Amino acid sequence: MNTGTEFDVEFRAVAKRFGAVTAVEETDFQLPRGSFVALLGPSGCGKTTCLRMIGGFEQPSAGRVLIGGEDMTGVAPYRRPVNMVFQHYALFPHFDVETNIAYGLRQIRPRLGDAEIARRVGEALEMVHLDRFARRRIHEMSGGQQQRVALARAIVNKPRVLLLDEPLAALDKKLRIAMQMELQNLHRDLGITFLLVTHDQEEALSMSDRVCVMNAGRIVQFASPREIYDRPANPFVADFVGKTNSLTAVLTDADGRRATATLANGARLPVVSEGIVNGEVALSIRPEAIRIAAAGGETGGLRGTVTHRIFLGASAEYSIAVPGIGNILVLSGRDAGGPAELHEPGTEVELDIAPEAPRIFSLQT
Repeated sequence: MNTGTEFDVEFRAVAKRFGAVTAVEETDFQLPRGSFVALLGPSGCGKTTCLRMIGGFEQPSAGRVLIGGEDMTGVAPYRRPVNMVFQHYALFPHFDVETNIAYGLRQIRPRLGDAEIARRVGEALEMVHLDRFARRRIHEMSGGQQQRVALARAIVNKPRVLLLDEPLAALDKKLRIAMQMELQNLHRDLGITFLLVTHDQEEALSMSDRVCVMNAGRIVQFASPREIYDRPANPFVADFVGKTNSLTAVLTDADGRRATATLANGARLPVVSEGIVNGEVALSIRPEAIRIAAAGGETGGLRGTVTHRIFLGASAEYSIAVPGIGNILVLSGRDAGGPAELHEPGTEVELDIAPEAPRIFSLQT
């Protein structure tokens, strides 16, 4: 394996077709060595197909997949320096924990000695905090423990790349959050490349250092989690990742930096145009970027009526009906000064949107 390359995985003009259906359009991307990358997108976008082509369970219809700088065309899954953790774990129910983890090591040729296998299994068990459960049967383990067994089995033979196919989907929310932290710790301890497939935006943003957003077989943005959230590349990314308010407007007075956005109800908002020229645009405004105040204040913003309020403890989420526009979602958090004011349904409020808040996309062809 070529250890001189800076990328553990490379796609070079890779495409995948199933008959007349194109699952992955011609695609190029690289996973830097030791990175934690999330493949994020809706069902059917091609993310799992990409994962399976890296693992060798599918072959590209065109292009090349490289791992560690070496072309993997035609290389069987068991001969690739990768391991996969499946969504449903695929553990052997008739084996105990130790035997499940040791299974892959016993397939290595030339054969490893029993002492070496026991040493490696012990290290893997300790790493996932299951060293006291070596003799426990799989059916006696909780869902979270089974997930850890699957992780231990995947890392025990020290792969170059660990592929994670929605491994937390079957867990409840509290356990899922705990396992997210465990995976981050495991990535830091192992120092190998992790590639996570998920449709859960929070999971992708919280765990990875790079996010690859896919839609309809194409990569639409590959960037840091913060850039994906704060500076989405297009309306699809803005709408898919997190919550947002999508509004149409007409941009005027654009000077390359500042402009005026006129909304459907005639309201005019000063905005940062970021080089967008005059014309029809789409605005993406995150709920937490909107300030809400009782009507009659001095915000000079939009006016609407609270239709729904969801109290979330540390924050409150509001749906505000604005005449001529529709419902606008607002997330109002508490500050260090104490509880934020709660606005009751039926209350008239004003919304203040800072010029930097909207992300602007040109709709002109």
